[in-house]
Amino acid sequence: MVNLPSEQITINLGPQHPSTHGVFRLRVTLDGEVITDVEPIFGYLHRGTEKLAEERTYTQIVTLTDRLDYTSSMINNQAYVLAVEKLAGVTVPPRGQYLRVLTAELQRIASHLMGVGFFLQDLGASGTPLMYCFRERERILDLFEMLCGARVTVSYMRPGGVFQEPPPEFWPAVRHLLDTTPDAIAELERLISENEIVLARTKGVGVLTKEKAIDSAVSGPNLRASGVAWDLRKADPYDVYADMDFAVPVGSNGDSYDRFLVRVMEVHQSIRIAEQCYRDMPGGPVRSELPFFFRPPPGDAYAHVEASKGELGFYLVSDGGIAPYRCKIRSPSFINLTVLAEMLIGWKVADLMVIFGSLDVNMGEVDR
Repeated sequence: MVNLPSEQITINLGPQHPSTHGVFRLRVTLDGEVITDVEPIFGYLHRGTEKLAEERTYTQIVTLTDRLDYTSSMINNQAYVLAVEKLAGVTVPPRGQYLRVLTAELQRIASHLMGVGFFLQDLGASGTPLMYCFRERERILDLFEMLCGARVTVSYMRPGGVFQEPPPEFWPAVRHLLDTTPDAIAELERLISENEIVLARTKGVGVLTKEKAIDSAVSGPNLRASGVAWDLRKADPYDVYADMDFAVPVGSNGDSYDRFLVRVMEVHQSIRIAEQCYRDMPGGPVRSELPFFFRPPPGDAYAHVEASKGELGFYLVSDGGIAPYRCKIRSPSFINLTVLAEMLIGWKVADLMVIFGSLDVNMGEVDR
């Protein structure tokens, strides 16, 4: 066998995913097909969310949070309004808290379905699994449309609670969704979890060790897939999560397969939480009434939630005015991307998009 000398080449890969147009690409150095170096390059969405927030009232900012992780807008709303309430000392009625948790878990299901569906598409699967995921997500978006008239950028939550009481037709639709979704998810699992191609392309591929995940401040399913049972809904409960009975799924290998499987398992736990919210939903008002131009006292506050992609936090500083003096967002996708280069080195080009897809990042919250 003759070892021929080869010259390394550097190429640009991407934008590959349909939502990374100009926002993310990789400068990859290759020795043949083997990746020897990676430089992630972030583009710009020209949003400036944090600076825009300093020129809008506390209520108007809710609409900005929808555009961060636009597949998880309900949970973005929740993180922001919790920070405002902490800053202003606002109490949320129990019904408002239950509605927040119910809608946040429905949103988590929808987000994970997109993460799993597009991951399988990146892997080279047919469009069938993605269409299964879209089918179930659409049913959840129908519920959101009943709540607020919007499907994606919902702006449903408000400081003090939620926008409005759900209409009467919402509750039978939720009941039907909770009754039928477990079978639909089980069907998806049967289709892919033991699929020979899926196993060959994901098992042992792109391993993120427990130690590296912790050192890099990775959070969410990517952290739990590495064997760390850390979930803010358990570790630092907010709204009514302390009253909910649910498990925290964890992986054992930290590979691309575990990251995919943890998200599927979390969908089952979200259904479990939503069932409890539906069963125990209290009566009463859905929000505490606040003036549109309310003014929190001078000070600062940080609140975080377990978003679908990890820890999402808002840090707000008030100078006593109708808008924050400063707003800073801790977005999980940005932090989770910091480990990508190390995960890719040593693997081949064919594995690159599998590993990248398994992280389930959203560029709307990478560049703010």
